Amino acid sequence: MVPLSRMLAESVDEIAAGPGGPRVGAFFDLDGTLVDGFTATAHAGDRIRRRQASLGEVLGVLEASVRYRLGRMQFERLVRRAAGYLRGESLAELDELGERLFVERVAARIFPHMRQIVEAHQRRGHTVVLSSSALTIHAEPVARFLGIEHVLCNQFSVDGAGRLTGDIVRPVIWGPQKAVAVEQFCGANDIPLTTSWFYADGDEDVALMELVGHPRPVNPRSRLAATAAARDWPILQIARIRRRA
Repeated sequence: MVPLSRMLAESVDEIAAGPGGPRVGAFFDLDGTLVDGFTATAHAGDRIRRRQASLGEVLGVLEASVRYRLGRMQFERLVRRAAGYLRGESLAELDELGERLFVERVAARIFPHMRQIVEAHQRRGHTVVLSSSALTIHAEPVARFLGIEHVLCNQFSVDGAGRLTGDIVRPVIWGPQKAVAVEQFCGANDIPLTTSWFYADGDEDVALMELVGHPRPVNPRSRLAATAAARDWPILQIARIRRRA
């Protein structure tokens, strides 16, 4: 196995040696790619600690998460169920909470090596985009911290008073729909997919990996790893971050 330091150096050197400028896109998934684990767990844990989540909510989210992992629930139903528990909440207050939880719980979980890869693309003047199925309250604080200007992610549906309706704006960004969102972004910004990069860990991201010129699986799950091996895509194996006790 290639040592992590050498792998990182080779990745950065490859970016530096390639074309520069804004017509090169660099798209990054969030959970499991830029951040070790799931950013949404910080919000869920905070609701439990503050006793804002009922037992029914906790059990409902756990059940939905397990069913999703087992392939028995679509991602759209999972994220809509989670949004339903927040019906009536102020989006502005949730945004503030997202910033606080990022500082307290998420910032330390950003992979240092992936941050260096983001910075390598930024030095080349590439159009760097965080493209994730996460919600804005989880994705945008990470993007701001890393200096990523563009974010393609899921958004809460809100009413005229800025309160959550309990639903998600359609279409829900996940898997093939993430690929569609990136294609549309590239079309609107004159960015050829053939010159673009995509970093992700999830099996559902194979669709977008197949579209870009530089697919880069990061700690890939089983299906993505198998596809990467079959297509000879370079794989980045990033060391997990040790959590404090």
